[in-house]
Amino acid sequence: MMDADPRSMPGRVRRQIAAVGGALLAGGAYTRELWEVYVATWAGVARLVSRRHLQQGRPRGEIVRQMYWLGNRSVVFIAVTLGFIGMVMAYEACLQLSRVTGDFSQVGAQLLKLDVSDFAATLTGLMLATRIGAGIAAEIGSMKVTEQIDALRMSGVLPIDYLIVPRFVASLVMTLMLSALGGVVMYAASGLTAKYSFGVNPGTFFDASMVRGRHVALLVIKAAAYGAAIPVVAGFCGLRARGSSEGVGWATTAAVIGGSFSVIVLDFAISAAALLVLGGDL
Repeated sequence: MMDADPRSMPGRVRRQIAAVGGALLAGGAYTRELWEVYVATWAGVARLVSRRHLQQGRPRGEIVRQMYWLGNRSVVFIAVTLGFIGMVMAYEACLQLSRVTGDFSQVGAQLLKLDVSDFAATLTGLMLATRIGAGIAAEIGSMKVTEQIDALRMSGVLPIDYLIVPRFVASLVMTLMLSALGGVVMYAASGLTAKYSFGVNPGTFFDASMVRGRHVALLVIKAAAYGAAIPVVAGFCGLRARGSSEGVGWATTAAVIGGSFSVIVLDFAISAAALLVLGGDL
């Protein structure tokens, strides 16, 4: 360290500052482009509602096909995943209570409240971010690197209206439906686990007395937020694909990471806002 040339220190510091500044600028550019895609997607939804989408060359029934691909083909995946998570949660909760008080009267009511207000929508969103996020990014990324998106623009078709809007609408609807289904499976699996592992009376466990309308509203708000974020992030990553198959792989990986991260951030933001508004009533 004593033999280091002190004249080289400012140069290293400048390079480090330039690297940090470049990363911040790149992050700001990505955020701005993502916001532009999000706004353009809502504009495409407005055109869809006003029937102007008929001029964009979109095949009829595309939204229904996307609802089947995003929703119906994810039912087993969501049900199995949330069912096992519900089993683990019930087992751990009952195990810890058996070591402390042995009173299982509030286990079912508390799990149902958490299930409705948070776990059902958030876990479903995380699972969908891995499945449909990767699929959307791979499909759009493949079209981008093979110049099919450029061909759409030359044909007078808006790529976001043609590719992202149908998936956006389908994701909004199906994320809510899958969240409700996943929540039911999760709660049923947890009740069966509590009964056969610790002998909890199902009449005591399946208690909905603590669930209020605000908890259901949180489920709907979170599911809608996740359903809107996942296809936009995945479509944005697909549109940024460059090169060949390597670029498609990058887009797929970025879509999974970005979609999962957006679900976690939105969960925190919505939960914090609800806590500030409702306080102890949440």
